[in-house]
Amino acid sequence: MQNREILSFSSTILNKGKELGADLVGIASPEKARSSPSSQLAPHLPAIKVGLGDGTKEAGIETWPEMAKSIIVIGLSHPEDKPEMDWWYGEGSPPGNKELIKIIKGLQSWLKNSYPRIETYRPPYHVENGGIFLKDVAVWAGLGTIGKNNLLITPGFGPRIRLRALILSIKLPPTGPIEYNPCSGCGEYCLEGCPQEAFSEIIFSQEKTGLLKLPGKIGNYSRLQCHDEMEKALEESGNGQKSICKFCRVCEFNCPVGKE
Repeated sequence: MQNREILSFSSTILNKGKELGADLVGIASPEKARSSPSSQLAPHLPAIKVGLGDGTKEAGIETWPEMAKSIIVIGLSHPEDKPEMDWWYGEGSPPGNKELIKIIKGLQSWLKNSYPRIETYRPPYHVENGGIFLKDVAVWAGLGTIGKNNLLITPGFGPRIRLRALILSIKLPPTGPIEYNPCSGCGEYCLEGCPQEAFSEIIFSQEKTGLLKLPGKIGNYSRLQCHDEMEKALEESGNGQKSICKFCRVCEFNCPVGKE
């Protein structure tokens, strides 16, 4: 494709994603994704339990096909008044996740039918299983920035957004990053009320990791403590087998961005 065709194709993909139901759609490059803070920090992260199974895995490093030239990132709004989007009903996938998968599959099917020469790959959700650090890739795609709660903060929806990605074999111009810093001058409401005090101390430093960008901006986000709260939700719901499992979203709800 020529440059003009590439730009037109990129615009078509972005519009198609929204037509299929996504609230946000962006494009990032795999090279930027691999250089993201989470990718660089992964070797320093402890192992955690992944999903509803019994296995515990080391912190993941992104692994995707060599054909990867672009990453399409979609976002689906998850407002506070629709908590059921993220609820686990036994081992069944949450409704919001099903909707995200439906959108990605729709985009994949449309590309296959309309542009058969373009290869696509739908990565799994968990990085430990070969997925992508979605928050970081979303930043490179221009959907938002990482806030003090270590979540993606988007201008329109704040951190109340769910993400998925699709990898393409064609190189497209990235749609980000953007200049956006909603945490500047904020009262750090997101850090208040965390049941596990996951932001209570500095865990990572620039000296220790060699990174300029750290979890929670200053390195005070504890993945293990946050994960303990998620595990508690599973235990209280019968380990996700029978009752509804409702994961913690305190740091999302406390963020004022996108609530207007």
